[in-house]
Amino acid sequence: MIDLKPVCDEVAGLLDGVTDDQLGGPTPCPDYALRDVLTHLLGLTVAFRDAARKDLGPTTDNTPGNVLPVLGADWRAVLARQLDELAAAWQSPDAWQGATRAGGVDLPAGVAGVVALNEVLIHGWDVARSTGLGYAPDEATLQASRALLTPDDAMGPNKNSLFGTPVEVPADAPLLDRVVGLSGRRPDWKP
Repeated sequence: MIDLKPVCDEVAGLLDGVTDDQLGGPTPCPDYALRDVLTHLLGLTVAFRDAARKDLGPTTDNTPGNVLPVLGADWRAVLARQLDELAAAWQSPDAWQGATRAGGVDLPAGVAGVVALNEVLIHGWDVARSTGLGYAPDEATLQASRALLTPDDAMGPNKNSLFGTPVEVPADAPLLDRVVGLSGRRPDWKP
């Protein structure tokens, strides 16, 4: 079991620092404005919460490319609550057992938990970078994400992570920068 609470709390701590005039701004995801990253977080927190609970249905069957939820006026409170619910759902040992589904994909529950952690970590970084807010995820989260994103030697020369082709980052760079690079993002990205 991995504790999702620290990274969920870190991302929730960013939300009040996001201003409405930043919502249309760019992010490290070239096709997503900040509003889109936040709506993606709204959707994935529900999907992975329900995956942890094994409450399979529309929320766990929806693929990430489908229509994003609407970013309502109360999005900060809603997303903070959903991040808390996500972390709480993965506190249960049962969440990590057996199989589940997220994004329309059946997978081992333990893998789903680490993917959920990674999604929150990386998209939290997107929000922080897009807004200029500080971001300091905990070491255990970074190590779990690094293990998930590190390309397997069997993947061959086009070693893509879940997010894309890894970006070369110096071996002595901070762990967050190395994880961000593994996700296919440039750690030095700025809006």
